[in-house]
Amino acid sequence: MWEKKDFMPGGELQRLQLSRLKKSVIYAYENVPFYRKRLQESSVKPEHIQTLGDITLLPFTTKEDMRQNYPYGLFAVPMTEIVRLHASSGTTGRPVVMGYTRKDLDDWSEQVARICLMAGVNKDDIAQISFGYGLFTGGFGLHYGLEKVGATIVPFSSGNTERQLMLMRDFGTSVLVSTPSFALYMAEVAEDRGEDPAGYGLRLGLFGGEPCSESMREEIEKKWGLKATLNYGLTEIVGPGVSGECRGSAGMHICEDHFYPEIIDPLSGEPLPHGQEGEIVFTTLSKEGVPVLRYRTGDITSLLTEPCPCGRTVLRMNYITGRTDDMLIVKGVNIFPSQVEDVLSGVSEVSPYYQLVVHREKDYIKDLEIQVELTGESFTDSFQELEKIEQKISNILKAALSITLKVRLMEPRSLERTTGKAKRIIEKDQAAG
Repeated sequence: MWEKKDFMPGGELQRLQLSRLKKSVIYAYENVPFYRKRLQESSVKPEHIQTLGDITLLPFTTKEDMRQNYPYGLFAVPMTEIVRLHASSGTTGRPVVMGYTRKDLDDWSEQVARICLMAGVNKDDIAQISFGYGLFTGGFGLHYGLEKVGATIVPFSSGNTERQLMLMRDFGTSVLVSTPSFALYMAEVAEDRGEDPAGYGLRLGLFGGEPCSESMREEIEKKWGLKATLNYGLTEIVGPGVSGECRGSAGMHICEDHFYPEIIDPLSGEPLPHGQEGEIVFTTLSKEGVPVLRYRTGDITSLLTEPCPCGRTVLRMNYITGRTDDMLIVKGVNIFPSQVEDVLSGVSEVSPYYQLVVHREKDYIKDLEIQVELTGESFTDSFQELEKIEQKISNILKAALSITLKVRLMEPRSLERTTGKAKRIIEKDQAAG
């Protein structure tokens, strides 16, 4: 069966990767004018790739490259062979468009199925998918992977939380697929109805689409009484199914026979050794519709080489600690939202909901305000008590980040909830008022 690919001996896996890498480079060179031009400009020919280490000879691909080639400039096959299109949200410019051949969809389903099996899904499960269906890859990606495992699918999509909860209970849903923030929001809505989310009978969560801190994971598990597992993917490579957690929750196993990972220094672009944190880069090894060479994801993580108790031999990637484009430079100090979240997770008086309000003046950040919700138990009319909590958080942040930041406590349930990815950074232009 295909899930045995996660247990391949190291030498066998590397031989397969090298064979597929050579073919992928030749394929991209011969079928995608963008890559042929880019390799020629770098004085690289496909025959230069003789070892896995030679992958560093290849130029990087960036999100901007994909946007500049919108919509079909990176496609390697005619549209008559493309059976599905997906795209990123495109909220900051042209969307990234991904095309899939029939083989691509079959491979994608297998990749997601492997991730689902790692997490513990089986054919007896009823899986409710609360990701959006449409151009976003999450809904359809998990749908076909779960179907391949044999689980029963409830293709609900996102939103309509009251009805989500009704069907979750009536249908006997055992697996929830959503963003972590939406899982927390649904638990809040259930509690507002006077119900205990743990009484719904969920046993497993497959969460992705946004970063999830350990404190958020613990909160989800506590409220729903389930095992929360994380998975990783991105439209620019395929969608969900690139990597996922096994039951050991010690990093996310990569489908290495389809995606070759590297870690690079985000500033210099130089490769970093396994175990060192940097930007993760992926090369697709089996894609037909849109082959991708050395895509810079912008995600900060590391690769774990220690054997996993589950016995899988494929590399694991650590949890995403930040994004290169989310990094905020405040008074010369580099700050990632995940660092703030880690600090807040240790403060019992506040909830997992927070936002970073960035005040800009011209082209630099003048100030950064941390807005964080109080828990219901800690909410009080006492100005003195609130001031103590603010000062406590400010002191902990300064100790962790070496900078004093403004902290603003918010009433419970006052920050925006979302059925998709949580928006952590709010930009405010001081010059514009």
